[in-house]
Amino acid sequence: MSDQLSVREMQLYDIHYVVDYWLNADQTYLVGMGVDLNKMPEREDLVAYLTEQISLPYLNKSSYALIWELNQIPVGHCNVDKIDYGNSAALHLHFWNIENRRMRQGTPFLKLSLPYFFKNLKLKSIYSEPFFQNVAPHSVLAQAGFECEQEYITTPGSLNFEQKVKRWVIESEKNRVNLAY
Repeated sequence: MSDQLSVREMQLYDIHYVVDYWLNADQTYLVGMGVDLNKMPEREDLVAYLTEQISLPYLNKSSYALIWELNQIPVGHCNVDKIDYGNSAALHLHFWNIENRRMRQGTPFLKLSLPYFFKNLKLKSIYSEPFFQNVAPHSVLAQAGFECEQEYITTPGSLNFEQKVKRWVIESEKNRVNLAY
């Protein structure tokens, strides 16, 4: 029997998964992703932010998250932020435990996720800026059809320290992303 992968929009009952992932993760793992531990939010602030984002219409979201399910069990999430509705957004990929990270399902999950982002946010492109030293997302992005544009030093997100990143981009028209889900 093969594993069944599915993707769905994050709901209020999923918030604890995402919050626990961030706040209970091993600190070495977080730093390996480029996270500045001094920038981690308080639990109540993260819950309030995610609750608000779920309730907003697509046009007004600053973050939009999907839940990844393996055999109907939530195992991770994929989200975009820095949303410029109708234009672009920044992508992030997260498996919640090490066992799921090792299953090499990131690319298929990402391919299932892209139509949600392109269609619901009317995006022309999606980019991702993973920490240069965090090898796994670079492989996933390349296999999913993203193109590496450049390498540079930046602070890619609100939880990050300044770091060297690779910027990956995928465009909806160029890659003819299937918008059906």
